[in-house]
Order: sequence, then C-alpha cells, then structure tokens
Amino acid sequence: MSQTNVRSNLSGPQYDAWLGYHAALPGANGGLHKAAPIWSKRIEVQEQHHVMDTALTELSQGLSKLYGVQPEIIKAQTQDALHNERIPAIRLGTLDGSRFAAATLTDSERAAVHGEGFIIREDEAQRELVISSATLQGVLYAVFHLLRELTLKPERAQTGAASDDMKHGKHKRIDITEQPVNSLRMINQWDNVDGSIERGYAGRSIFYENGEFTRDIKRIRDYARLLASTGINAVAINNVNVHRKESLFLAERYLGEVAKFATAFRDYGIRLFLSANYASPIEVGGLQSADPLDEQVREWWSIQTAKVYAAIPDFGGYLIKADSENRPGPFTYNRDHAEGANMLAEALRPFGGLVIWRCFVYNCKQDWRDRSTDRARAAYDHFKPLDGRFADNVILQIKNGPMDFQVREAVSPLFGGMENTNQVIEFQITQEYTGQQRHLAYLVPQWKEVLDFDTYAKGEGSEIKRIADGSLYRRPYSGFAAVSNIGADACWTGHPLAQANLYGYGRLGWNPELSAEQIADEWVRLTFGHDEQVVERITGMLLCSLDIYESYTAPLGVGWMVNPDHHYGPNVDGYEYSKWGTYHFADCHGIGVDRTVKSGTGYTSQYHAENAARYESLETCPDELILFFHHVPYTHVLHSGKTVIQHIYDTHFEGVEQAEALAETWKELEGKVDPVIYSKVATLQAEQAEHAKEWRDMINTYFYRKSGIQDEHARTIY
Repeated sequence: MSQTNVRSNLSGPQYDAWLGYHAALPGANGGLHKAAPIWSKRIEVQEQHHVMDTALTELSQGLSKLYGVQPEIIKAQTQDALHNERIPAIRLGTLDGSRFAAATLTDSERAAVHGEGFIIREDEAQRELVISSATLQGVLYAVFHLLRELTLKPERAQTGAASDDMKHGKHKRIDITEQPVNSLRMINQWDNVDGSIERGYAGRSIFYENGEFTRDIKRIRDYARLLASTGINAVAINNVNVHRKESLFLAERYLGEVAKFATAFRDYGIRLFLSANYASPIEVGGLQSADPLDEQVREWWSIQTAKVYAAIPDFGGYLIKADSENRPGPFTYNRDHAEGANMLAEALRPFGGLVIWRCFVYNCKQDWRDRSTDRARAAYDHFKPLDGRFADNVILQIKNGPMDFQVREAVSPLFGGMENTNQVIEFQITQEYTGQQRHLAYLVPQWKEVLDFDTYAKGEGSEIKRIADGSLYRRPYSGFAAVSNIGADACWTGHPLAQANLYGYGRLGWNPELSAEQIADEWVRLTFGHDEQVVERITGMLLCSLDIYESYTAPLGVGWMVNPDHHYGPNVDGYEYSKWGTYHFADCHGIGVDRTVKSGTGYTSQYHAENAARYESLETCPDELILFFHHVPYTHVLHSGKTVIQHIYDTHFEGVEQAEALAETWKELEGKVDPVIYSKVATLQAEQAEHAKEWRDMINTYFYRKSGIQDEHARTIY
C-alpha cells in the first residue's frame, strides 16, 4: 500500500489503538455515555508549558469521548483564585508550581512521589480531582493513567451526591499514587532513511520517505501519544546499523529535521536519541581515524555534540552498536568497549547526555566445524572484564538472552555479572523470530519470565528486574529498551493484535510487577470495549499464543531453524553450516548444543553457582532449555516422561491444532468487533494455521529422517 493510501486510512479503531476511550458504560435510555463525573466539566491549571498543554488536550479529549461532555478549561492568567472558589473541577499542576497541590496534599503525600511519579486524589466532598507530580511529564502520565482507569473501571467516576454514593458503596474515592520503577523506558526504531525498516513487519517507516525526513509530523505526534500513554520516555529514531546517509544526521544538513522530530516527541515528554555511527569522525568529519584515544577524534565528537545540543537542548544522547556484525568500533584501533564508550560519554557529559552501548557483540565469522566457539558466551566474555571501567553516563544495553530474541533461550548471564556498570535490558517487540506479526505471539509472558529470573548475584532475590531497575546495585541509570514493532500500516503494527505487545512493553517498563494477564485484560478492554465475550476470547488468545507458536517451531530451546536472512518460516538447516554461530548439531544420534563445563563450551559457568549447577546437570536442567544446554540422544527422557523425539512430534501436531483453534475462536467475534479489524485478523489467523502445518511437516519429517524413530501414534510424517 502506498504512503498516500495509508494516510487516507489513518482514522478509526485500528489507528486509535488503545486510546479510543470507549464509553465506560451505556448511559441512561440507551445513550452512548455514562453520566459525567461531577468534576469532569471543568479543568483548571496554573502553569504554562508545552507538556502541560499536551496534558490539557489529552484530558479534555478523553473526557469528551468518555462522557460526551467538553470540559471548560480555565487557565491561571484568566482567574486569580481558582482553588478558593471550590467549584467542582479537575485541578492539575506540579508540586512546586501549583497551589492546588500545595493546598490539597500533605508533606508526606508530596514526599511519596518524585520524578515522573504522580498523585491523583479526589477531595472528601467529591467536588474536585487533583492531579499532581514533581514534573510536567508526571502530570501527563497521570492524565493518561486517569483516563485509563475511567475507561477500565467506570465505577471510579462518581456521578451523584457523594454522601449517597459512599453510603451505598457505589463509589470508591479515586486515590492513586504511582511511581515508575524504571528510570529509562526507551523505544529503539530500526528505521532507515530510505523508508525501509530493518525487521519491520508493519509497512514502511513513518519517519522517513524517499531518502528524507517525512513531512507528516502529525503521524509522529500520534505515535508519541501512543508511547507516552504507556509511560515511554525516550526514543532513538534510526537504525542501530547506521548507514552512510544516517551518519549525516549529526551534521548541520539534517539537524534541523531531527529537531522537528524532537519537538514532536518533547510535547509528550519523550527525549530523543540518535543511533550514531562509531566511525562518524571519518564518515562525517573527514578525519583519518576514529580511535577513541586520539585527541583529534575526541575533539571532533565534543564539537559535533555541542552542535547537536545547540539544535536540540534536551537531546538524550547516542545509541551505539559497535564491533558487531561488521559495524565499526574501537576494536579497529586495539581499544576496548570501555575506551570507546567513555570517549562519547566525555563529549555528552556537559549536556547531561547518555551513551547507550549495545552488548550484542560476537564473532559473526565463525567456523561451523569448530564446536569450541559459542556465540552465547560472547557478550559476557567481552564485557564482564570491563565492569567498573565505564563512565557514569554510559549504560550497557543487554539483550534479554545471549543469542538473538528467540522464542525460547536462556537469559543473559551478563545480568548479575556487572555490579559496577549501568545496565538496561533490551527486548524485541517486533516479532523477528516469533512470527513477524503474521503469527499471533503475545510476548509479555516471555518478558515477565526473564524479569522474574533470579540471578543469585547477591543471593536469593536478585531478580533481573532488580538489576534492570537499578535497585540491586544502586546504579544511577537503568531501565528498559526495546525494538519497536510499528510502521506505516493503518493499524500501526500490521497484525492488529500485535498492538498488545507495544502496549504491554510500556506498561511493564513502568511497573514490572504487573501480570501478563492484567496487561492483556487492560489492552483488550481499552481497544475493544467491555463486551465480556470479546474480552474473554481475545485475552485467551493472547495468553496462549506464545506457547502455541513455540510448540510448532524450534523445540526445547534449540532456537533458529528459520530461513536465513529474512527469518520467516521453517528451514531446519538454514543456518547449520553458516558463519553466524546458530547451530543445533542434529545428527542420526541426537541433537543440541553442549554448553556444559564438563564436556562443552563452558557457557554454564557464566551464571552464578545456583543456576550454573542447575543448567550443567541433565537431571536438573529444565526441559524447555535442554537442547540449549545439552546435546542428547533422541531417546533421552524428559522430566515430562516423554522422549525428546516424541516431544518434538507431539508438540508440532498439537501446535497446528491449537493454531487452528485460534482461528476458530476469532470467528466467534464476527459482528462484535470493528469489521475492518475483524477481517484483517481473520485472514492472518487463517494464514497462521496453514503456516503452522508447514512448520509441523518440515520439522517432524526432518527429525524422523535423522533419527529413524517412528511416531508412537503413527500420525502422518512424510
């Protein structure tokens, strides 16, 4: 679909995503809206700021959609004593800039929030609602949170006399205090200036068109709105694989265009970052070297960074992929990652900027004949020795697993291995290896499992979520980063149900204690409304979808088995004899990668003792990771009681049946959801069911021919 045709469809439920603000409950006499809360008809504000203007706009529009009432907005310059009038109203402002908050909140309540945290409080008479935060961004997050609460829980909004409602238990006073757990909650765009998106499955880029920055700033603002509504506060707007033209984003020619994007995101409290080419001094500056210890190189970065901040005063900093997959880096000059990152940190420090340095570094020119080389070891081997040597404004961005966003792999042992270094965890929202937004795969359960993993770095209770949020090691910078799954498709994510992953990532970044079930329920209700059949069916589809996808693809943690390059569809030996280090080592006797200390690559030793021992032993290694850590015979009996080969057969047959069941479940919702969304999802689910059969037959046939072992149930294997 052309960009022009896409833009003509940028309206309606699929584009609104979870911000449609469906009427909370049917109103009287069949009306569309519930009666408006007593305080919803007036909004009072004292402070003037672009983020506050955004908050006012969002609050006004949201209340209008929910209740059919356009609130009156009263600003401080038109009224001297707003609070003293005691007129029912929503009153919002920062803790230091608003006398509303000063008059309503106690000192202890004010102390309960900091940074982007917020308080939403009704007074005892139920005649006003105060929204306050230490920051303007926090006020905006509070507005989105309030609208979410009013949509999800209509009983939160009082509509009659407060005393009567309270007596009869019809209303619970709104009293919300929220504090984001992670300080950095970031999205990485892998968009290229030619309009393509690396691993993008939802159309062309919304950022770039025909080799230039888009002029469609409204679409950028709409995206910023979606991100801010879930608590995202940072975005890198270009691919970490920085090509020649994107390297010029740091130069004067493009800084004005970058600044326009920064303004669009700034209005929603989001700080803009750039993925930078480590070799920019050569590519952009015309120098002969990018050596981080070369004074001329350091000076170039300092001067160029000052120019960036002159154009974008609140610029976040640089996201760097270096010495990985043929990207330039400090290794060229016999320097290490700390020396490379610290050079950039020095240039950014005067402006409060950050270096986010990706740890996805490995030898991508391996010899498949050499079983001693193990790609899974690479990040730990490279970065563990550098712990404590990175500057305070450097953050290491570590993938959730040691390989590359597989549907099942171990967690990265680098978490728990670097006590003296800032770290963020990197997830992949875009479904590169999980169905590419053609298959349904709700990823929040996987992310939850990773975050809840106990590293034992400081004894029991050293979960990865505590490393990511900075609390375990008391680091100043920490948080989440993830690769975006959006594009120019009218529904943003290609598959309408894939919006749940974008929403879920933001919510989990704000509060990792939220359950996958709660997040799914929220998203479905916000997106589709409160019809209980719709909520039950779609939530059920989401929650079982990742297990279904795993069941008919690569088994027991071995990973990959996809077509090279584009990574879609089954190809068991696609990477088996390649340079990329993504092997399964299947032969006529068995399958799996021996990563033990006893007889393999020694990867298990990178974990703390409790996990190292669990993975080292066949007796204690979890079934779902057995082939990630061990090479075993096909007849090896799992804890489930099945042999490995029978598990492969059974799960692949069952996975097809379950994929078909997903399609049938969706059919039950015809007429109950938007017809455009219904039709699109129905088509995708039917295609998934058929594609699951291709996975089943290729995997099962491959291993039947390798092992020569029959399926116990004598099902058709070719």
